[in-house]
Amino acid sequence: MNDRTRSPQFLLVHGAWHGAWCWRGLQDVLADRGWTSHTVDLPSVVPEGSAGKLPGLLDDARVIREKIDAVQAPLVVVGHSYGGAPITQATPGAANVCHIVYVSAFALDQGESLMTCFGGEQPDPATVQGVVPVREDPAETLYHDVPEQEREAALARLRPQTALSFAEPVDRAGWKTLPSSYVLCEDDRSLPPSYQEPFAERTGATYRLPSGHTPLLSMPGKLADLLERIAHGVPA
Repeated sequence: MNDRTRSPQFLLVHGAWHGAWCWRGLQDVLADRGWTSHTVDLPSVVPEGSAGKLPGLLDDARVIREKIDAVQAPLVVVGHSYGGAPITQATPGAANVCHIVYVSAFALDQGESLMTCFGGEQPDPATVQGVVPVREDPAETLYHDVPEQEREAALARLRPQTALSFAEPVDRAGWKTLPSSYVLCEDDRSLPPSYQEPFAERTGATYRLPSGHTPLLSMPGKLADLLERIAHGVPA
């Protein structure tokens, strides 16, 4: 059986301030349904008090590409929130990536960074230092519809994000050459639907969830349903 006829596996890439831990509930659901999934820990999420030269988006993309190349199977690469930016950079030219999925995520174009998407000027990445602290009121902006126990556990694990990861632009865009889809979160209080729409329009199909910003924690079963549909090629 060749790669084109095998069931794909999933590579799940977390967003800013998070880690691979945030995918555990979704991974359990996928495993129960017979799917294999993988995760990475992005180096741009750093311990409190980190200083000096810190990793950026390109470092994250390199770690993602290394994982992609290590998996000997077709892959659906899923990026949540910030994670959409480094998967955009990491996926072009990867022979085993069969689909990219953006979950309330940044489907950037060449020359764009998170900083420019938020209306800022593009800085010289060589001058960018320090970290971006966890965003204000994450219980509300990230997790307002997440069950209390899971919400409190997640809040305790959030860590600073390097400023360089928000400042470095991508110089290639996987969604331009690979099949891609967008999961638009309709009750998102971090990236409102109106902000997600232009990114969704860059992809080949838009799926919708009645969720807040983090459906991997608030409704992992429904997110798994969508990922299964995408992996099986079922239209939106």
